[in-house]
Amino acid sequence: MFIGYASVAVLLAFALSASAFLTFTRNPQIVGSMTKLDVPESWLPWLATAKVAGALGLLAGLAVPLLGGAAAVGVVLYFVGALIAHLRKKDFEVAPVVVLTLLAMAALALRLLSV
Repeated sequence: MFIGYASVAVLLAFALSASAFLTFTRNPQIVGSMTKLDVPESWLPWLATAKVAGALGLLAGLAVPLLGGAAAVGVVLYFVGALIAHLRKKDFEVAPVVVLTLLAMAALALRLLSV
């Protein structure tokens, strides 16, 4: 199970890092999506920082299981919140959010099963 966790954690950490970079640099597609969801632009650095923290926590979870589990819980909650935000605005372009939520859930399950 640990190899599964490691694979999913590294993949998810990469996705979170890329998303955080695009958010920090105010990528027009990210800003447009956030604007459509009525997310204030002042929140972007905080959301990007949460993604970076999640990525680092998942990777640290390779050595410290409790930290990896906590990071996975945080990432699941982040993306469940994102999914709720999309659905509240009747924005059904949620495939990336759903995929990342499922990856985060897989990371959590695999981290718990590999302890």
